[in-house]
Amino acid sequence: MYKRILLAYNGSDAGQKALLDCHDLAQWSQAELFLIAVMPLSMGLVGLEGGIYSKEFEDSEKKKYQAVLDDGLARLSQSGHTARGEVLIGDSVDEITSYASRIDADLIVVGHRHLDSWAARWWRGSISGALIEHASCSVLVAITP
Repeated sequence: MYKRILLAYNGSDAGQKALLDCHDLAQWSQAELFLIAVMPLSMGLVGLEGGIYSKEFEDSEKKKYQAVLDDGLARLSQSGHTARGEVLIGDSVDEITSYASRIDADLIVVGHRHLDSWAARWWRGSISGALIEHASCSVLVAITP
């Protein structure tokens, strides 16, 4: 039975489906919930290789990720769950697996939407696939068509 569930949430349709799946699992197993939003490091470092670094841009992006996280926490709260949340900055897979280890998670839940073209799949990569390879606990991938 799962005691600590980590949900990596981005506010997308796939992320919202994962949030619902996480809610169902938490209700079934009475698990403690943790919610994270991962802001890519490149968002905070835009322009360091020849452009202009903007602290205002970084702060603006962090506020957007905080709003996504707050939305997810509110949705869980409305469903009767208490969850802790945090915005992390860095590589998604590294941050998710590191946070999961830090809280001793039993399960990581992520959303995934199938991409239409092979080029889109190649360009974007698969966070869920990489998590399965690198996580020290089980990974549930909630698929959104």
